[in-house]
Amino acid sequence: MYFPPLFSALRQSFKAGYTFSALRGDVSAGITIGIIAIPLAMALAIAVGAAPQHGLYTSLVAGSLIALTGGSRFNVSGPTAAFVVILLPITQNFGLGGLLLCTMMAGIILISMGVLRAGALLQYIPYPVVLGFTAGIGVVIATLQIPDALGLGDLGTANNYIERIQTIAGGLPNIRLGDTLVGALTLSTLIIWPRLFPKIPGHLIALVFGSLLGLVLVYAGIDVAVLGDRFSYQVDGVSHPGIPPFLPDFVLPWQLPGPDGQPLELSFELFRQLLAPAFAIAMLGAIESLLCAVIADGMAGTRHNPNGELVGQGIGNLIAPLFGGITATAAIARSAANVRAGAFSPIAAIIHAGVVLLAILVLAPIFTHLPMAALAAMLLMVAWNMSEPKHVWHTLRIAPRNDVLVLLTCLILTVLFDMVLAVGVGLLLAAGLFIKSMSDWTDTASVDRKQFRELHDLPDSVALYAIRGPLFFAAAEKALSTLRRFTPGLQLVIIDMRAVSMLDMTALAALVSVVEDYHKQEIGIIFMGASPRVRRKMRRAGIHVQKNMLANAPTPTHARERALGWLRARGIVPPPDCVTDPLTEPVAKTQHPAAVLSDEQQVTEQEHKS
Repeated sequence: MYFPPLFSALRQSFKAGYTFSALRGDVSAGITIGIIAIPLAMALAIAVGAAPQHGLYTSLVAGSLIALTGGSRFNVSGPTAAFVVILLPITQNFGLGGLLLCTMMAGIILISMGVLRAGALLQYIPYPVVLGFTAGIGVVIATLQIPDALGLGDLGTANNYIERIQTIAGGLPNIRLGDTLVGALTLSTLIIWPRLFPKIPGHLIALVFGSLLGLVLVYAGIDVAVLGDRFSYQVDGVSHPGIPPFLPDFVLPWQLPGPDGQPLELSFELFRQLLAPAFAIAMLGAIESLLCAVIADGMAGTRHNPNGELVGQGIGNLIAPLFGGITATAAIARSAANVRAGAFSPIAAIIHAGVVLLAILVLAPIFTHLPMAALAAMLLMVAWNMSEPKHVWHTLRIAPRNDVLVLLTCLILTVLFDMVLAVGVGLLLAAGLFIKSMSDWTDTASVDRKQFRELHDLPDSVALYAIRGPLFFAAAEKALSTLRRFTPGLQLVIIDMRAVSMLDMTALAALVSVVEDYHKQEIGIIFMGASPRVRRKMRRAGIHVQKNMLANAPTPTHARERALGWLRARGIVPPPDCVTDPLTEPVAKTQHPAAVLSDEQQVTEQEHKS
């Protein structure tokens, strides 16, 4: 059985020559992306309904495991915004235990995809589908952050996007000044800082500015909601605000709380309910990680192993939940920053996990005072970058109408319903529109014999048709209907099949019906220029060569010879005194034995040569 190579990215890096300079670049990049990942990991964990430390555990465990075992030298994995719309409903319906169990199931699916070499198949997902659902995810994430950014408090859960908008609108009179100011300053810093200092990541700077403003406002008597107000942990039965300043414990996901606060009860029904979300997580994780790897390769001039990357992603998502980690995949923004910061190998991502570890052990007490509005502002910026409004608008202006329809359908369904439905409908719609376009390109038309110098002087009892394009279920009946029109005195039909690239079963069944109709009318058929593959399919369907009724001809010259032979046999064309070459000088009647092979023998000989 094929098994993708583990540690392929790490081995590729060492094979390329790992020097002290490469190590220095990895250390610098690892520290940079670690600083970026810390606040994002906490914010994304909160966004999916988990405590912030679970985001840090994800970057620590999954981030290092995927980098070590995966197939991309520059991918940096951890919690990502793309998962928010899938993971939040899982947490609401199945609790933290259900979320981690679903993540493990997705890890198994990802490993299976890598073993089955499914990495190359993901390139067949249409670009408008990917752009549509990622833009929709960005809209949903931005909407989810509005309550924390404006200090609206807990507005409860909503069953759908419209209800969520109504809930937010109803809470607007309760906007808190302190949270709004902190969110506005953090967001402004995230927008302005990269323009002034593009080489210095602005995430930590924006968080520091927002936190300092929060402290000033609290000192001035203006309330600001902080992380420690909402989240806490227990040690020896004593509750402490914020996140725990120690490493995560090994715990089985079904021992963690479900939706009712009690440990999950494993059952077949639970696995059945989690299977569809697990597939959605695996598919989205595969798409994001491989897209991220392609982008990183384009920036660095390297080449990743797609199947090895899928296995690495699966291992990370299988192991991380055992230590409290949530779903992980490669993050495009962090991976791009990794390349720009000078990374050379996956060691940079492992060092990034080390930076997260130090933050957990040293900075946990400080994280307690982080304003919720500042974290929400960071995710608002992530949502804006993810939705790519300029790119979406550009695509809407230049893309073909069918692609625009697919993009808008995926975007709207992602926002109003969910991403799984959006991707499913988007793929079906894109496939249907593509089939419609291909069927429009396929047709059958009557051809003037004067277009072929070999056939121009055949009698009027010979008709010439050309089938142009692939014959498949959506085009077969329309294309072959032209052949069913019989004209008086018709004795022979030559069908030019040089442009027929493929035949499916629907087309074969229709073609068999056409042949039977011609035979009933005692009209001969010559298939001209059909490829060996097409001829083999026709023979398997029962379309066999018959003397003076059905033949194959590789070229117009051969078609002319067969046509004249049949017409002479039927007495339509008088036999000449000598057999003439169709285009040149007369030749003697006596021929070499190879020249008088039967139609079936000549076709078989042609196929052997092919």
